[in-house]
Amino acid sequence: MPPTDRFVISFAAEPPQDALPYGRWAGTLREWFLGAFAEIDTEGEEIGRPGEIKWFPDRSYAGRTYVPAVARTDADYEVFGYVSFAEGGEGSSGPDDFAAWADFTSELAESNPDWKLDLNDDVIGVWRGEEGKQAKITLVWGVPMIPGGAVATGELANLAVDQCEVVEERFTLVAPDDYRGDFLEVKLWGRRGDLLASESLYIDEDEDDEGEGDEDAEAGDEVPDDDVPEDDAPGDGAAREADESGGAR
Repeated sequence: MPPTDRFVISFAAEPPQDALPYGRWAGTLREWFLGAFAEIDTEGEEIGRPGEIKWFPDRSYAGRTYVPAVARTDADYEVFGYVSFAEGGEGSSGPDDFAAWADFTSELAESNPDWKLDLNDDVIGVWRGEEGKQAKITLVWGVPMIPGGAVATGELANLAVDQCEVVEERFTLVAPDDYRGDFLEVKLWGRRGDLLASESLYIDEDEDDEGEGDEDAEAGDEVPDDDVPEDDAPGDGAAREADESGGAR
């Protein structure tokens, strides 16, 4: 086989090793997740208290295991995040060195009927490639919004870099993102290998601008010529819907 021209870290995380958390283990994870929830800076927003926590398949990378989660609050916000831990060494009674992270969003799947995948993500590391280029190692967890999904994959420029079976309509990926101009795309596949859905972690600014422009036109608003810089041109980049540290879409 000849050398590849797409030299990038792939399938670096272990596949899920355990069933979705339940019982005492779920209770332990819940305590850590609620601790992270209590640390969220809501900037004065009253987001309520989280209810039932839905856990996602575990993935292990670089010596740590990540168990993502989502929960709906009584104020109708969604809290998303994860609990991570290291496997205990010799003489240890179990996992140790726990840590947790959480954030919230008002963007809910039921308010976005065009979504085919409900995704959350957070950057958990960096991989250094050729010529000092860096990829963001990203934890992605999601729920298919359409039936029939069996496997989710993460792809960079159509190169598969991770995959996970869909378990109870949930999946977790650990994959490189934002590497040499390529951005992670999450795809959902059926049992017969048919592509059911494809979503980016990013939104196209141009599409948003066009949508806002259409709304203005429908409302009959006119933009004065003086307010439009002559050299302004729409950007062609993509931007995360949430901040760089993680987000939901």
